[in-house]
Amino acid sequence: MEKTDPTRIGNKIATVTAAFWLLKILATTLGETAGDFLAQTLGLGYVAGLAITGGLLLLLLAAQIRAREYHPVLFWAAIVGTTTAGTEISDMMDRTLELGYATGSVLLLLGLLVALAVWYRREGTLSIEGIRHRQAEAMFWIAVLFSNSLGTAYGDFLVDNLSLGYLAAAAVCTAVIAVVILLHYSHAINDVALFWVAFIFTRPFGATFGDLLTKPLAKGGFDLGTQNASLVCFVLMAVLIGLTMRASRQPQPQLVRK
Repeated sequence: MEKTDPTRIGNKIATVTAAFWLLKILATTLGETAGDFLAQTLGLGYVAGLAITGGLLLLLLAAQIRAREYHPVLFWAAIVGTTTAGTEISDMMDRTLELGYATGSVLLLLGLLVALAVWYRREGTLSIEGIRHRQAEAMFWIAVLFSNSLGTAYGDFLVDNLSLGYLAAAAVCTAVIAVVILLHYSHAINDVALFWVAFIFTRPFGATFGDLLTKPLAKGGFDLGTQNASLVCFVLMAVLIGLTMRASRQPQPQLVRK
């Protein structure tokens, strides 16, 4: 009898479509507003906020990695967990450790590059479509956490250090994403590299958009507050996930041979 590899799994990563990127942006915005809600609105501070979000993230990732097939709700909950923890990590590095967003961005970039290098050395690819073992999936989630933390720090660097404002910072990230889209259709650069660039820059886009929603009018925001903004993003994510799940269950039309 042929033995099966107990470590081999099906692809548990969401298919990269337009809905994927919309959900990614909503997840980053929710992560930003939820992280600020814990640390700032509730007054828990960044260390306690990271302890809470880090603990929840570990539980979500344990469930995600143990699963043998793709579960949309679990996958996107884990993504939100990484964006929320990434918010706390970035803010703690800047405000508690007083490293500054520029230094924090460099350190997180180095961490991301190391994670990707280890992943590539072990698997020979960084393609999310090639994830068939739990070790590779664990490396994927480590890279996701670093990229989301980096995206948060970079977005805050644009707003705070360069004084661009929330709309201008979002415009910078939008321009980078637009370039990535053009490069994708021109086939000028490997799609795997473009995926990770887009994955990183959708984070500061969502983060600056989250700040735009929550910050006071005097600071150029819409003053929705972290609780209301988090609720709006949560509802939008739930609706979009439901629509994608419904679409995936619909039977595909079959060609009728004459």
